[in-house]
Amino acid sequence: MGLVGEDIGPARAREHFLRGGTVEGTVRNPILNSWQRSRSLGLSPEGCELPYVQDLDLDGRLVRAATPVLDRLQYRFAGRNMNVSLADGRGAVLQRRFGETSQVRHLAAIQSVPGFVFAEEFAGTNGIGLALAERQLINVYGAEHFAERSQSTACAAIPVRDPLSGRIEGVLCFGYPPTDADAALNIVICKAAGAIERRLLEQSSTRERALLQAYLDARNRTPTGDTSGNGQLGELSGSELAGSGLDWRDEMLLKERATDLISAAQRAAVDVLLPGGRRVTLLSRPVTSPSGVEGVVIEAVLPAPQRHLAVLTEADASPGPLAPQVLASAAPPPGHLPGTGPDRPPERPATTVRPPGAAGHAADSAAGGLVLIGEPGVGAYAVAARRRLELLSEASTRIGTTLDVSRTARELAEMAVPRLADYVTIDLPEAVLRGEEPTDPRTGLYRTVVHGIRDDCPFYPAGERVDLRPSTPQLRCLADRQPVLEPDLRAAGGWIAQDPAHAERLLGHRIHSLIAVPLLARGIALGTASFYRAQDPAPFGDDDLSLAQELATRAAICIDNARRFTREHTMVLALQHSLLPQSFPEQSAVEVAYRYMPAESGVGGDWFDVIPLSSTRVALVVGDVVGHGLHAAATMGRLRTAARNFAELDLGPDEVLTHLDNLVGRLDRDEGGEEPSADSTGIIGATCLYAIYDPTSQQCVMARSGHPPPALVHPDGTVTFPDLPAGPPLGLGGLPFETAEFAVPEGSQLVLYTNGLIEDRHRDVDTALDQLRRALAHPTRPPEETCEAVVRAVVPPHPADDIALLVARTHALPPHRSATWDLPADPALVSGIRAAVTRKLAEWGLHEVVFATELLLSELVTNAIRYGTEPLQVRLLHDRTLICEVSDAGSTAPHLRHAATTDEGGRGLFLVAQLAQAWGTRYTAGGKVIWAECALEAPAGKTDAAAAYFDDIPAL
Repeated sequence: MGLVGEDIGPARAREHFLRGGTVEGTVRNPILNSWQRSRSLGLSPEGCELPYVQDLDLDGRLVRAATPVLDRLQYRFAGRNMNVSLADGRGAVLQRRFGETSQVRHLAAIQSVPGFVFAEEFAGTNGIGLALAERQLINVYGAEHFAERSQSTACAAIPVRDPLSGRIEGVLCFGYPPTDADAALNIVICKAAGAIERRLLEQSSTRERALLQAYLDARNRTPTGDTSGNGQLGELSGSELAGSGLDWRDEMLLKERATDLISAAQRAAVDVLLPGGRRVTLLSRPVTSPSGVEGVVIEAVLPAPQRHLAVLTEADASPGPLAPQVLASAAPPPGHLPGTGPDRPPERPATTVRPPGAAGHAADSAAGGLVLIGEPGVGAYAVAARRRLELLSEASTRIGTTLDVSRTARELAEMAVPRLADYVTIDLPEAVLRGEEPTDPRTGLYRTVVHGIRDDCPFYPAGERVDLRPSTPQLRCLADRQPVLEPDLRAAGGWIAQDPAHAERLLGHRIHSLIAVPLLARGIALGTASFYRAQDPAPFGDDDLSLAQELATRAAICIDNARRFTREHTMVLALQHSLLPQSFPEQSAVEVAYRYMPAESGVGGDWFDVIPLSSTRVALVVGDVVGHGLHAAATMGRLRTAARNFAELDLGPDEVLTHLDNLVGRLDRDEGGEEPSADSTGIIGATCLYAIYDPTSQQCVMARSGHPPPALVHPDGTVTFPDLPAGPPLGLGGLPFETAEFAVPEGSQLVLYTNGLIEDRHRDVDTALDQLRRALAHPTRPPEETCEAVVRAVVPPHPADDIALLVARTHALPPHRSATWDLPADPALVSGIRAAVTRKLAEWGLHEVVFATELLLSELVTNAIRYGTEPLQVRLLHDRTLICEVSDAGSTAPHLRHAATTDEGGRGLFLVAQLAQAWGTRYTAGGKVIWAECALEAPAGKTDAAAAYFDDIPAL
């Protein structure tokens, strides 16, 4: 019973464990953790010697509260083989009761005589020791006990707490044969422990009543002329409140302030300013009950309206010190102190203290009454509780201010130090830091945060991997999903066993107590937070444990949100990078370099591209989709693909932007509908700058749609921003786009960018443009260095938007590598053009392409003469490829088709397509250009295209 595994019993599992084997998943986690701690303490199963103590508090408040409950349990279990024991907070047995009294004669002394200590550090795994270690209800069955002498018994044990302080006062334990195990016993022991705790609370109430009687007895002996004027003070009644003009809100405020005075435990007088403008003086007086209990009573003195009160001390006491300071607010514990009231204005100290006999005038105009009575410790609990509430309230605003996992973890540590702990370490799995869900949070842990009151404490440093043993409190809390409290680290064997030398160094820095809390969100363990205490000599208690757990829970939710954001951000960033160009195709027009920097808060839709065009030209494109996230990145990919497709048609910049504008409008309508709802993800819009540079003429033509203009760096270092027609953003529709054309000398730099580079809420745009101008004013730098300079000088420290930067240094095609001939519209003169072309190719040393070029030009020229319009022109460009162009004034485009076997013509363009690696039509303001590119070097193992084509003609 009590095991997870089905094919191995507790006895075999224990033997396997003692031989050094692994039993994880077979034995319950609390039992396995206890076995590991017992072994690390050096305990032997054959000889767990228990210490015997004689300094037992057999008449203490725990025994007094538990005796009637134990009597009732003995009666209930009469005749059964049941052993009921009560132990104190050390694990020392105070009382034993037996259902069958005759069994006492057959039990060993440690099972029948009070005084033996069953703490885990002495007895190993057992009910009392494990309940103290785990601080919760525990069941131990048969061989789950560490000591061999306990193998034949089973037990259930539960801590008994003081309801006021939350401190564990003792342990209630049932011992019985394993065959008598019954789930109902857990219900019985829980009810019995609850009854003992209620009786402990009643004892505290008795002490409070004794203090009240002592106060009243003292007031009865006070001479006439006291504060109330009647010789005896009672608690403020409803009629007194009504008569004084105070309501229940004022009473709550007075009792709240009285709680603070009780915690101060001194004679004092403080004026409390109420919301209505009235002042009430609270007097705190020490008092001792006949039984010797020391406490504090708080009485109120209510002055008449428009009358100031002179406060008088008791006649038989010298004037005590005033307490003008305002104590920290506190939330009272249940059942003793009032709840928190509304915020109150600042208080000020009481007024003049007069000698005895001078209070008669004040007494005539004042009323008074008892507000609160209690022990100073009770007030201290209230103050501590309110401070915890303040810490939790502040944590809700200070933890999770960013969507960064590491920063959120550090905010948890900063909140806890020093108000809860002196040092905090946080360990997170590597998967969480990457934004993923951890498969096993106990493996792959990295020290993410180390924060404390000093920097020289020798914790494992942040950023390093930490390999923890299963016996450490950190892994125990992750395994059980419950916080673990180690009040005394010197006795924490599992913690010390991780690294004894390292543990000794930490203990040398006065670290003595630890709380390890799992970071749980949505049922997933994201890591662990460890809280250490050093300066305060008192160990952590259950209240500290609850506070640490609450802080960790709030932080875990924020860490999980940051983790999920990191995962989504990484996913969108990966999509963005996959959609952006990974490399640029080879071309000779420009030398390019680029940078892309995502925003800190999310990935947007910025993009850029370099697209080779016909006749050695190149298109430079930069765009920005409005918005962030997955939708913006996907839309960016669509626009970049569309821009490449439109560029393949050899359209001008204004035409490309018009087509992109129509595309964005269609996407917006398709995704958002005609009337987008609030939840619609329709595209708001996008901006774009499209430029075409021609190295043969060194001219650049541009158009933009709501995009920042580019920067042009001239060879002499002058930086200008060409004045381009702005154009509306993409998606608005209805307005035309205009182009601008200007000369770009060789060696100039064209710098295209998105608005994230120059727009920042902490900086003026003109300032950013000046910074950009200064960073670019170095024309001799290569584009890569120019990008680095711009990033250093212009990019904001924390970009709120994506930044895309594209730098292109222009090159020119040398004049001697181009040739142009005017072509008369006479087929008889075509041979002369072929001869001129052959001579030019021989001059360029391109003998290997002469044959193919002659055939290709013959077809293009023949088509131009037959179907085109004068003037006609032929141009050759010698670049990476040989480019042949034939231009005319007509607008009719040729179309490739398959000719029928009976057709006499229609095979010319088919021949062109076979001879050229690419061909197409480009429209100009004066007509069109038919162009074709011929490869200058045939690929290895591939025959010449012209030869292969003619080899297929048998009659040739």
